[in-house]
Amino acid sequence: MAGLTALGLLAVGCSTGGTGTRDEGPAGTQPVAQVTPSVTAPPTGKADRRVDAVQLVKQDPRVSERVRTDLKPCTGNEYPVDSSYGTLTGGSPADVVVNVMTCGDSVGVGTYVYRPRSNGTYENVFTMEQPAIYGTIDRGDLVVTTQVYEKKDAVAYPSGEEVVTYHWAGNRFSEHDRVHNDFNRAVGNGEADLPAAAEPAKS
Repeated sequence: MAGLTALGLLAVGCSTGGTGTRDEGPAGTQPVAQVTPSVTAPPTGKADRRVDAVQLVKQDPRVSERVRTDLKPCTGNEYPVDSSYGTLTGGSPADVVVNVMTCGDSVGVGTYVYRPRSNGTYENVFTMEQPAIYGTIDRGDLVVTTQVYEKKDAVAYPSGEEVVTYHWAGNRFSEHDRVHNDFNRAVGNGEADLPAAAEPAKS
């Protein structure tokens, strides 16, 4: 059911050409987003403590009801959730980047950043929900990659991607850099052998 819902979202995103829901902090003089109630995670006293990413998402009111409802185990107790730990907001312990995906195709449906509080709870400081999204930490910045699909694209073969880098400053994330990549569509089916390595040039 989660896979079908995500693919439905994907179809909507492709047909409209939209970029989905973004919540990356206020722009200019706009007011700060509403405060997110605490999401409790058991502290362990370690700077690199691990959290229950599934519970963070399920208990977070800033995560859409559809994502929370569809977030179920793929097999056994294995949820389609990736989590990364690192310094994004300048504090300690580490911040947590959580990516929620579909079970069948591993298509990202939401990326969230949680900032630790001194009392062991976490607050959501970044939310972006749209098809084929994935967030990572790169040298202290948040890098969000979104696959771009045309109407006839298969899930495995997007037409391109948007790579957006967000930097934390002034208690919010702001867009720092944006790169768009168009993928070559004149590719084969992947069955050909790799080309032989060229001989080094002789002087």
